[in-house]
Amino acid sequence: MQADAAHRRLRELILAGDYAPGQRLTEMEVSATLAMSRTPVREAFRALVSDGLVAPDGRGVAVVALGAGALRDAYQVRAALEAMTADLAARRQAAGEIAPAALAALRREADAADEATRAAHGATDAAARAGHLARGVAHNRRFHQRIAALAGNPVATGILDRLWDQIVVSTRDSLASPARPAHVAHQHDTLLAAITEGRAADAWAAAHAHVLDTHTAGTHDPEEQS
Repeated sequence: MQADAAHRRLRELILAGDYAPGQRLTEMEVSATLAMSRTPVREAFRALVSDGLVAPDGRGVAVVALGAGALRDAYQVRAALEAMTADLAARRQAAGEIAPAALAALRREADAADEATRAAHGATDAAARAGHLARGVAHNRRFHQRIAALAGNPVATGILDRLWDQIVVSTRDSLASPARPAHVAHQHDTLLAAITEGRAADAWAAAHAHVLDTHTAGTHDPEEQS
């Protein structure tokens, strides 16, 4: 359906930063950009409002940016949910319900995220740095998404995806350069080891601490996020 395609494409543009937080979008403008009629764009706007990525603004919508308080709340909910999904994943691993290939894929995402963020941190060319960062952010998100998937709780996965979208839009500037790649890699390794070894309580604690640490780092240093 055209409405689904419009929704998917607009979400991609917002998450990529093509439309900045606070920017107002009109049906006419977006219809021209997407080469679609205004009807699917109107439906896409409604879906994006439901996603929490835009808010009604006159006869159009505006890209939502979470304020400091709302961002803190989002991270607190993300921390609770990611702790829960890590706990569930570790319990499923202990029960022999997770295939070795799934854990291997999780390991690959962690390694790829670390490699990309280290490359970005060491790059001197702005374009190369931006490219490495984009890869790092993508692999990092897939690492956390895979953990949520291993938990086997689609409700939590859906809520986490929405939270991730809102956080990414509101913290784009703080994704500029991970200034602590070794620290983040260590946190990922600790979380992955706890899940792999079926240590549910440790997985819960590692995931919870990692998310809250990410928020604290981003608040105090605009060049630190994971």
